[in-house]
Amino acid sequence: MIGAMTDTLQLRGPDDSGTWHAPHVALGHTRLAIIDLATGSQPMVFTGKHGKPVALVFSGEIYNYRELRDELRRRGRAFRTTSDTEVLWHAYDEWGAGCVEHLNGMFAFAVWDGHAQELLLVRDRLGIKPLFYFRTPHGVVFGSELKAVLAHPEVPAEVDEQGLNELFAMAPMTTPGTAVFKDMIEVRPGWLVRVNRSGVREHRYWQLESRPHTDDLPATVAYIRELFDDIIARQSVADRPVAALLSGGVDSSATAAALAKVFAASGEPLPTFSIDYKLEDGVRYSSSSLHLDSDAPFAEMVAKHIGSDHTAWQVSTDDLVGAQQESRRAMDLPSLPHVNVSLLLLFRRIAEYGPVAISGEVADEIFRGYRWHRDPDHYAHAGFPWASTYPPAMGLLARGVRRQLDPERYLRDRYLAALDDVPHLAGETGDDRRRREVTHLTITHYLRFLLARKDRASMAAGVEARVPFGDHRLVEYAWNIPNEILTAGGMEKGVLRMAIGDLLPREVAWRPKSGYPVAQTRRYQKVLWGRLRDVLAEPDAPLLTLVDHDRVHALLDGSAGDLSTWDSFLHVSYLLDVNDWLTEYNVRIR
Repeated sequence: MIGAMTDTLQLRGPDDSGTWHAPHVALGHTRLAIIDLATGSQPMVFTGKHGKPVALVFSGEIYNYRELRDELRRRGRAFRTTSDTEVLWHAYDEWGAGCVEHLNGMFAFAVWDGHAQELLLVRDRLGIKPLFYFRTPHGVVFGSELKAVLAHPEVPAEVDEQGLNELFAMAPMTTPGTAVFKDMIEVRPGWLVRVNRSGVREHRYWQLESRPHTDDLPATVAYIRELFDDIIARQSVADRPVAALLSGGVDSSATAAALAKVFAASGEPLPTFSIDYKLEDGVRYSSSSLHLDSDAPFAEMVAKHIGSDHTAWQVSTDDLVGAQQESRRAMDLPSLPHVNVSLLLLFRRIAEYGPVAISGEVADEIFRGYRWHRDPDHYAHAGFPWASTYPPAMGLLARGVRRQLDPERYLRDRYLAALDDVPHLAGETGDDRRRREVTHLTITHYLRFLLARKDRASMAAGVEARVPFGDHRLVEYAWNIPNEILTAGGMEKGVLRMAIGDLLPREVAWRPKSGYPVAQTRRYQKVLWGRLRDVLAEPDAPLLTLVDHDRVHALLDGSAGDLSTWDSFLHVSYLLDVNDWLTEYNVRIR
């Protein structure tokens, strides 16, 4: 059983695998070797300070593992390896669950404490690394991905009304703690779970705290840069090759430029990678309200500026269609294949060079880079602020299904519950209060979707994606920066642009936000539209039990040939993903 579950994660860990059994517990692990290639294997099991075995399985990186190792040595600890895994093992044995307070990194880990007879599940503060569990009559089943948990014979692939509402009211986001499948639970970012004879208990160990920001603009700019340089130095450490994603936007360009300086000290050029689309029917890129212009010229400009060895990987419609099943299998849930597939293909190309890639995610979320952070028509909306960017698919549900699910009420209730979680600043009112709410919603909901997408696409290709802007120290600091400093220079993320501006050409440092490039070409649209028409013609297609056929036909007929908006691409590709997911995962709707 544990072997079958572990086998589902071979793509995440192609370099090694192992299992460990003891009374009441079985652990499995697949390894993508990054630090200490020779002796960092898992599960890592040693005798703890109480004379009983302590077993650890761990996914991710502890970026401050060297400092922690020094501290633990001063406390009398001896080390057998040079891995961050062993540092984490000793940190747990020294401090128990409190070890998490000492960690800087991205991580999901499980510890079996033979003395306490307790299983501890822990997830990093932002949820960069995934972790799920399912309660059984005998305990819990857990795994880094849903497919691993579903491989257990006591875990059914079922979806109830809540799961359907998550699919059609919330998607592509999900409510923190939910995982669409019935009774499946996501370990929430910044939470830990204890499992012992007393039951299952969840505990929140981290959350954002609101306090007055006392630094002026120059001090804020200087501290952001100081933190950023330290983060890049920490996240550049690996015993295998490291590359960077370089889209030509300010965030990925800044991380690549800073990393290139680290590489320059060793005399090596930094490998950088970007995605582009092959010319088809005279079109490579179609602008829309989200995607203002092509990234390619800016990526090339930055690559030349920083002296990187740049690869612009071009994909075709055939490439995108051919990898959709692999992308869906990586995500485990319906998502946005017209965006996700190209990312998977990019990571496959990076994997030919090496297994570590630095990426620019999280900057938009913490420095308020989206239009819903600055446009009153978006942030004043009494609902999730991305509603017009990612319109839910509930309008395509069959009338009877919609009446039964009541997705409008579900969405409203989830939104109000999310607002209750916002840590407001005393005395903050009006636009400032609302912007704080919108930023918190973006970090706790939208960012989770982006991080899940990045983790699944990269790990499915055997690449570890690191996100420097996700360092919790930077997140905590940015959270309290007032809007007038965030927008310094009259542009979104102005304070960040000032902090890293010397690293980049001015055209890039002050380039307006443009979304991740998607393949909006007539040929790709024709393929997707044709596939959905074929699904509608299949009497046994599982999607047909959920959607209104006439409305879906109207969507296809009314948007054919229109490349000016991505709404239709979003809905058509998403419905296809739902149908294929229901089929491939043999999902039972309850």
